[in-house]
Amino acid sequence: MKRKRWQRIGALLDIPDDITMNVTRITMVGRHHLLIENHRGIIEYTSELLRVRVDEGELCISGSRLSLAVIEPEQVKIEGMVTVMRYV
Repeated sequence: MKRKRWQRIGALLDIPDDITMNVTRITMVGRHHLLIENHRGIIEYTSELLRVRVDEGELCISGSRLSLAVIEPEQVKIEGMVTVMRYV
């Protein structure tokens, strides 16, 4: 109920969902930089696989030489060669 209310308010004010509803926002620059905002934590991390908990479930990032450049409560910045990104 609360989520729908914020969604209606955001729509009326023309505010993006990621701001009003704390929805996960993913920004990818090329294949070497990935920013995930509003995450819920790291599940697994290796240089070839990164699993991140998000509201929608789990985001799996596969690649090579993956590293966590920044990890904060509200965002994670990943660097390395990203080959696959998918929700599970």
